Amino acid sequence: MTGILAIFKREWLRISSSKICIWGMFAAPLLSMIILLWMMDSGLPSRIPIAVVDLDNTTTSRSLVRQLDAFEKTNIKYKSLSFREARQQMEQMEIYAVLTIPKDFTKDAISGNRPKLVYYTNNAFLISGSLLFQDLKTISTLASASVGLKTATAKGYTENQIMPILQPITIDAHPIGNPWLNYSVYLNNVILPGILQLIILMFTVSAFGSEVKAGTGRRLMEMGKGSVIKVMIGKMSPYTIIYMCIGLLFMSMLYGYNHFPLHGGFWPMFFNYLCLILAAQGTGIILLGIFRNYRLALSIASLIGMVSFSITGFSFSTLAMDGSLSALSNLFPLRHFFLIYIDQALNGISVGYSMYRYAALLAFVLLSVFFFGVVKRLLKDNVYEP
Repeated sequence: MTGILAIFKREWLRISSSKICIWGMFAAPLLSMIILLWMMDSGLPSRIPIAVVDLDNTTTSRSLVRQLDAFEKTNIKYKSLSFREARQQMEQMEIYAVLTIPKDFTKDAISGNRPKLVYYTNNAFLISGSLLFQDLKTISTLASASVGLKTATAKGYTENQIMPILQPITIDAHPIGNPWLNYSVYLNNVILPGILQLIILMFTVSAFGSEVKAGTGRRLMEMGKGSVIKVMIGKMSPYTIIYMCIGLLFMSMLYGYNHFPLHGGFWPMFFNYLCLILAAQGTGIILLGIFRNYRLALSIASLIGMVSFSITGFSFSTLAMDGSLSALSNLFPLRHFFLIYIDQALNGISVGYSMYRYAALLAFVLLSVFFFGVVKRLLKDNVYEP
């Protein structure tokens, strides 16, 4: 049997009979989706344990502690008798922050001696440390304002006279795109497609490299009647269908079940996933054509897939990177996927503004056409280089 349909059927049989394909293409993305969505189900860490060392133990200090404990992200788990005890609890990973209220705190505050509230956060755990730092800084500001209000009131000033001095500028914050500060919205919309891209890169290289390794490359070209275009279409189509089904599952879980922002509608993100899949397949062919060695191309594909998580710019802005790295990020398909996601899903702007990003993803497919001849020679020569 020859032709595209024959190659298509042959590849379906290869996929269904391979444990590596079943685990890598089906089980890995599904397990990743379940674990990541379940792990970040709460959206934002809450009730993070801390310890308070209250050496003042007055009505003011106890009120300060109660206000801190009322914050959603903070849970005062221990009220230690000494800083040494609290430090030991932090070293044993029982708490993530320590607040120390000094002795005579209330007395010094009222008399104008400017006492210090000291707090320590464990920023080895960046998210927990940052959230607790925010709460502790807020409670310190509130404590300062409370003391100032009491002092000025005792001197006969009214609250209307005091507040413009204590808080001359009021802040009205509106986080755009992710107003809930939900870490699942922030991370999973890029991590899950990134995992999918990594799988596509590796299995695209493996789809052709395994033919050379097994010595069936020449037979594959005979089935395509010597046409590398027919071989490419017939061999890649099953993978594209499987990856698109996985992409639709990701979209249904992210935007349907979890109701994450999708302001631009279904179709822009659907084409975003489709373009990412085609671009990753094109990149896999490019890598095989450049290195012409199955094992080396597979290693580089896995490297590119892993580096994509860092250089995409969703965790560390490309604007803050070195100029060369910022330019290099455009050579990664996930970078363009991320920018389309920002424009279409979060901001919901006109799809016309994202067209050049779609074109950038499709450019990886067009560029891979120039390497079809190299892949054809690899399949015809059928020489495996370990």
